[in-house]
Amino acid sequence: MNDSRPIFNDYEWTDTHRQQMDRDGHIVFPDLLTSGAQRQLTESLARIHVIPRSEGQGPKPTNMYAAEYEEYLESLIAHPQMLELAHHVLGDNLRYDHCVSLIRPSGNKGSGWHTHGYGEVDPNLGFVRVFFYVNGFEPDDGGLKAVPGSHLYRRIGIRSSVDDREMWEAWGADRTHPETGDPMKVENLSAPPGTVALMWTHALHAVTPRKASSDTRWCVVYAYRNPGEGSNARRISFSFEQKCREALGTLAELY
Repeated sequence: MNDSRPIFNDYEWTDTHRQQMDRDGHIVFPDLLTSGAQRQLTESLARIHVIPRSEGQGPKPTNMYAAEYEEYLESLIAHPQMLELAHHVLGDNLRYDHCVSLIRPSGNKGSGWHTHGYGEVDPNLGFVRVFFYVNGFEPDDGGLKAVPGSHLYRRIGIRSSVDDREMWEAWGADRTHPETGDPMKVENLSAPPGTVALMWTHALHAVTPRKASSDTRWCVVYAYRNPGEGSNARRISFSFEQKCREALGTLAELY
């Protein structure tokens, strides 16, 4: 857990970034990952992607517990640049929640519209996901779709197909941005290789199918949150938790 090679190119977190994150529910930093981090992440994700099903689909499937299967992925949990970015969003007091691989091979069907929850009892508790889009995506090819402002409704359990019309039927009639008053609409994001995206947990989002003619989309997400409630999304085995506690202290604690 001591790999301190840079993972991010130079950037500056500004008040404008914070305002955009809180207004839209997500923010995208193109070309933030260094070329070295992109190479290493590709190798690491490819390595866990081919772990035999019998070894990786028991109580700890490789996609849901990615950092427990690969040393470099593990090292990024507490990487100084990673934690600096998480602190910009969540403040001083935060916890590691999970590391999930989101690998989309050619022909992958994508992911339907959905939301996640946390902090329903105390809305001051934040939960952010940090997506590493190693080789990027186009909007119609394993692309991330989001609805700016949807996170402010803090709705959980929204599930639909990737079809926008079906999503709006599941969402309901409240389609006005709570802060700006503008109509909410779908944003089809794009990401060049090395893109990092951050998203609040309540944001409504989906992933378009990966084209059969495209190569594998390599992506991994790290999640952090303010402590205070139990997390249904937390993915950490008992043995890994004990290991993390010794190395990371309170970062690995639930509360």
